[in-house]
Amino acid sequence: MDIIITAAAEKFIRRMLRMGGCADSGFRLVVSAGGCSGLTGDFSVESTPKPGDLVFEHGGMKFFVPTQSRALLAGVTIDFADTPTQTGLVFHDPKAAANHCGTGATLPGVASVSIASISRRH
Repeated sequence: MDIIITAAAEKFIRRMLRMGGCADSGFRLVVSAGGCSGLTGDFSVESTPKPGDLVFEHGGMKFFVPTQSRALLAGVTIDFADTPTQTGLVFHDPKAAANHCGTGATLPGVASVSIASISRRH
């Protein structure tokens, strides 16, 4: 899959997989159209992929990506931010145009997924 996962995101994802408790768990990443950058996302630790999920490995970690998310993630860089105003995965999409999202700030194709959206499913 044509995505880049930064060292910070990789560290966070490894931590989530360890907390998931299952040896063969995978990180399920669901992305859909919407949000300031054109992307919104949800993730969970799953023991097995769902039917139709693409399963790929990166750095020894398994990722489960549903069909509808594959095209949206193409070329995206997944990072992790931990700042006073934001904690969670951040998606940098070079294909997205800069947007104004009611803040007066220009966001160049960036979306985030809060840690509060974490769910564990086995």
